[in-house]
Amino acid sequence: MSLKGAETLEPPNYRNSHPSRTISEKRFEKSPFEAFYNKRDIVFGIYNNRFYPLSINDDPIEAYWRLRKSVMLYDVPEKPLEISGVDSVSFLEKIFTRRLSDLKTMRARYMLACSHDGGLVMDGVLIRFSKHKFWYIHANGNFESWLLAHKNNFDVSIRDPKSWALQIQGPKALLLLKKMVPGLRFENFKYFYAKKIRLDGTKYLISRTGWTGEKGFEIYTNGRTDQHEKLWQQIMSAGKELDIKFGGLDSMGIRRIEAGILDYGTDIDLRHNPFEVGLGRFVDLNNPQFIGNEALQRANKSCRLVGIRCPDSIPFSGLSVVNGKKLVGETTTGAYSPYFEEGIGFVMLRVRNWRDLNQLCLFGQDGKRYKCTLTSLPFYDREKKIPRGLQ
Repeated sequence: MSLKGAETLEPPNYRNSHPSRTISEKRFEKSPFEAFYNKRDIVFGIYNNRFYPLSINDDPIEAYWRLRKSVMLYDVPEKPLEISGVDSVSFLEKIFTRRLSDLKTMRARYMLACSHDGGLVMDGVLIRFSKHKFWYIHANGNFESWLLAHKNNFDVSIRDPKSWALQIQGPKALLLLKKMVPGLRFENFKYFYAKKIRLDGTKYLISRTGWTGEKGFEIYTNGRTDQHEKLWQQIMSAGKELDIKFGGLDSMGIRRIEAGILDYGTDIDLRHNPFEVGLGRFVDLNNPQFIGNEALQRANKSCRLVGIRCPDSIPFSGLSVVNGKKLVGETTTGAYSPYFEEGIGFVMLRVRNWRDLNQLCLFGQDGKRYKCTLTSLPFYDREKKIPRGLQ
């Protein structure tokens, strides 16, 4: 399927789609990059007790196409935690549902943490720095307290490095990185690899990861002492010829839905086990020591989280999906997809034989019924050839 430009369904006005209110900055962290994009009418969200630019009053559809065809810069609130010490591997194999003793240095791995009941506590990306040192870049939630609560007699140290991440995403992202670091060898920087780079004397961690389903990378600051203005200018200067733009996370959100990337707290949470939301492949039931293993052994392993496509409506969160007169599920998130030229989203089903449903309708925000179809996730690029750089 080729990239499309025409639109048949009227896309939503994303500039006005985020209800907002005035809130005190007390107890919340401000991004060290905020001064470079803060302007009137910007809408901030709160994630990990951090403010992030949800909408910057640009055109998210235009930003989406720039993400698909060129390169975009995003200021994201995912939070790294550092876990180190001689017992770090055995401790983390208790916390996470996958083994990591075989994870090589400067490689990354998607990792889940579950409760004793098998519910999802957190998801994120683990990066191994050395034999006994890791960073876990986690989704929304106080995961540090969860780690400390299970530290017990393990010889590990857990700390917040106060790092902030920028994502550079799009088919030209690695061209930009090449301009920033001319000597970088990309055969040593593949998908889910990490690397230390030096920019004008300052070392930064970068990883071939992202939240868009596009080719790209993330760069992590070292803490409050960094020269954040200098880093921002280095990125924008290297990307000038590539026409880089900064965007709010609303355009990134459209793309992550297309890519089938789940958002903790929106699509998944403690109520769901990994299998029923399509993440069972990230669970190693042969590792008996991780928290939740016993419960997951007994859990129903049928996936209940699927995609929805609506030619004539946009399935925002909290809408009912019916089959005839029977309620069969609710939407968790949705957006207008410029790629498909229709509304798409995720549905948490109440039934497990969704492929047999044939009279599906979505109750739109206006209360009307709209025909829809369900599909497995992601909506396309199921082999992740795009972020791997294979197409």
